[in-house]
Amino acid sequence: MSATTISAAPSRTAKPKLHLLIIWAALLTAPAWMGYIGGYDALASRILVFGLAAMGLNLLLGFTGVMSFGHAAYFGLGAYGAGFVLRYWVHSTPLAILCGILLGTVAGVVFGALMMRRTGMYFAMLTIAFGQICYYVAYSWNSVTGGYDGLRGFQRAPLDLGFTVLNIRDNGVLFYYFVLAIFAVCTALMGLLLRSPLGRTMIAIRENPRRARFLGINVERHILISFAISTFFTSVAGALYALLNNFADPTSLYYVISGNIVIMAVMGGMLNFWGPLLGAAIFVTLQDYISSMTVNWMSWIGIIFVAIVLFFPSGVLGFLRRRSASK
Repeated sequence: MSATTISAAPSRTAKPKLHLLIIWAALLTAPAWMGYIGGYDALASRILVFGLAAMGLNLLLGFTGVMSFGHAAYFGLGAYGAGFVLRYWVHSTPLAILCGILLGTVAGVVFGALMMRRTGMYFAMLTIAFGQICYYVAYSWNSVTGGYDGLRGFQRAPLDLGFTVLNIRDNGVLFYYFVLAIFAVCTALMGLLLRSPLGRTMIAIRENPRRARFLGINVERHILISFAISTFFTSVAGALYALLNNFADPTSLYYVISGNIVIMAVMGGMLNFWGPLLGAAIFVTLQDYISSMTVNWMSWIGIIFVAIVLFFPSGVLGFLRRRSASK
């Protein structure tokens, strides 16, 4: 092996580490610099919440190669599960998050098991159908969900750590770092999953499901596992969304939210681990900025999305990584 090859090897690993350092430095310091670009603490928390939802979907879409247009169901069920606990049961933030995750994930496992015998567009259409069932149940069950007006009358509770109490209810910065801590745990779990044999199997199914089946892989079972794990992380995001807004409503279950999450994943780069987070940052920031100027904000985001798909088919992060690699 030549000396030039040896000296070049560290640089190939240094770039991913540099990207990771930049991402976490930006996330950790977000409350300090968001104000200078017109942002605020709740916007930063919203980016993390939808970034986590899009990264959860990306486990199924980007890494397993299966499309879902119904992930709003598990996002919304996570929100309602957290809201039910705080509204009807006990004023506990950790328990609210846990129950939101449980409600969304159980629904994901049940619906996923019912859809596993369908593939391609039939599977995608079924995801929309089950999502709409959840939406209409929430819309119609006034006595429990609040119907069209949504579930109100609850607030996230301060965190009692024993030695101190974190007032995440009234302090937006503390709540942001609380969301960031959960986001960090979830992304670490996703990274470990993708490096595991299960993660490699998911990627093999994405690349060539027929060949994976010839190798003895039970494709349907692994898609179900991927679907359940994906809904787990999306449910976490939904529970955090309810805590962020102190509110849960049927629109969080609507198929439009599913479409938004797909747009975030594709916009940032669904074949990249961090792509959906970047897509969520772009989408949520544009939504906040453009909607303050016009009610037709979705048209402008649609134009931007079309431009990204046409000129950056691998997403914004994919384009940036190719530019970085070519230098």
